[in-house]
Amino acid sequence: MFLFYSDYLEGCHPAILERMQDTNLVQTPGYGEDEYCERARMLIRSICGTPNADVHFLVGGTQTNTTVISSVLRPHQGVMCAESGHINCHETGAIEHSGHKVLPLAAKDGKISAESVDKALTEHHQDASFEHMVQPAMLYISFSTELGTIYSKDELVAIRKVCNKWNIPLFIDGARLGYGLASSECDLTIKDIASIADVFYIGETKQGALFGEAVVINNESLKNDFRYMIKQNGGMLAKGRLLGIQFEVLFEDNLYYELAAHADKLAARLTDAFRENGYGFLVDSPTNQVFPILPKDVAESLGKDFGFELWQKVDSEHIGVRFCTSWATTDDQVDSLIMAINAIGKHY
Repeated sequence: MFLFYSDYLEGCHPAILERMQDTNLVQTPGYGEDEYCERARMLIRSICGTPNADVHFLVGGTQTNTTVISSVLRPHQGVMCAESGHINCHETGAIEHSGHKVLPLAAKDGKISAESVDKALTEHHQDASFEHMVQPAMLYISFSTELGTIYSKDELVAIRKVCNKWNIPLFIDGARLGYGLASSECDLTIKDIASIADVFYIGETKQGALFGEAVVINNESLKNDFRYMIKQNGGMLAKGRLLGIQFEVLFEDNLYYELAAHADKLAARLTDAFRENGYGFLVDSPTNQVFPILPKDVAESLGKDFGFELWQKVDSEHIGVRFCTSWATTDDQVDSLIMAINAIGKHY
């Protein structure tokens, strides 16, 4: 059986294991203060075009989101995000557990608009009882989104302007940043992301590494005492070198983008196969996540040989599912799935 459940089913790229083996007995300081982490920071600052950015390495996405958000907000404040945002749907109330409310906004295909953010802030501050409610004081978005969609540069610039208007920081969750940037439909670079966001992170857990996320902080007011917050949230890895080594390998020779482009290309092949056989989609995703709508019997048939996620019920006869490709997905695996789709035949 070939599994398309997610993009972190495999371990890591062999080059990372090789580097870890080669450096295994080198003695270094702990907690991210080693030479490998420092080289990785230099690489990230260079590719982002942000020589003065603070770069910190954490282990996973939920831990990173909680650490960043709780470091920014005061006790009476909350964070806005798309209703489908990861912090709202799939982090077991981690943000609320830190004492801050998640304030969901209506979204289209996983994306929120500058207008909706401005409307939410206006309504809060014009409400006569505003001091009796949680204050929206931060904006969280994902790139790419939880539905595999991406923001255009114009959309992000517009959102940035609204954040400036209300003096709130913009935080971009980059768990799947590479897949978004590598998309053929993307008109953004990582330098654009860095220039627009106050703070964002570069995910590697889903993009070729064993684990790890790199937080990039550009806003000077958000830098102070961040390492205290990492420690308090359980994110200060004693053997921090393991994070630095992985980011070094992924960014020193463009491997990060090559692996992301590979996954996007294979996902596009799956999208074409479903479309050519008459299937619709929950959302048009240009990245590594594919969301076809399948009759239940087709989903059952494909499920005998392929693993995929049952995403949402569409109606009594159809279900929306997710197929996710990764840096490690092979052409042979995708060929087999496409053959199975074609064998079932046209669906009109």
